[in-house]
Amino acid sequence: MARKLWVGISDEEWRVLKQLTIDHQLSVSAGDLTILDGRWYVTHVGLLALARRRKCCGIDVEAVGSLSDPVANRFVLKATVYPTRTSTGFVGYGDADPSNVSPLVRGAEMRVAETRAVNRALRKAYGIGICSVDEIGSNSPSVEKLPSQNANGNGNGPTSRVRDRLCQLIRQYQLDPEPVKAYAVDFCGTKTLREATREQVETFVRELAEWAEKDCNALLCQLNSYIRPKQEGVA
Repeated sequence: MARKLWVGISDEEWRVLKQLTIDHQLSVSAGDLTILDGRWYVTHVGLLALARRRKCCGIDVEAVGSLSDPVANRFVLKATVYPTRTSTGFVGYGDADPSNVSPLVRGAEMRVAETRAVNRALRKAYGIGICSVDEIGSNSPSVEKLPSQNANGNGNGPTSRVRDRLCQLIRQYQLDPEPVKAYAVDFCGTKTLREATREQVETFVRELAEWAEKDCNALLCQLNSYIRPKQEGVA
């Protein structure tokens, strides 16, 4: 399954993946793990599934008012995970502001901060040594770094590599291709996707991957707004 999702992973990356699945029972098919620039990251879904399997007793989340600035959309949240009823709790902090979140989730910084705080606390509670994908900022390595232009120097139109990555995301998250295409056109600010530059398409694919990983339900809601209603016949 992993080799189908991530073509070309090295033997060392494969070894690390096997160890992660053995030690923590993390599932590739369930979306518990992802790889960015040769490094494995655990997902929010994977951490929550691990907490359920370990029968986590509770998670408390609270805002840190002294470090937050709602006017500037900067939020710092504190999460405490209680693996057992007698546990004193494992604490994790998460911060988010417009400078370290994807443009696709601007305005939802508080929810991003909450996710980051919970992920960090869960990693501490269950001894997960790798970082969660939600804890890295928008300026961190992207899902897949892509060259800035074609070998022939023509920057127009998506290359097969970008197109393959987009098709992979559609299959992996079971997205409807038509609203994805409509969203891409809107994102790129062009009349058709063919008119978009390669850089625009690459940016869209990266942002789509980040959003799908962080909050697939929110992405689906966004895509639903691009579904064209069926034309009804006039009586």
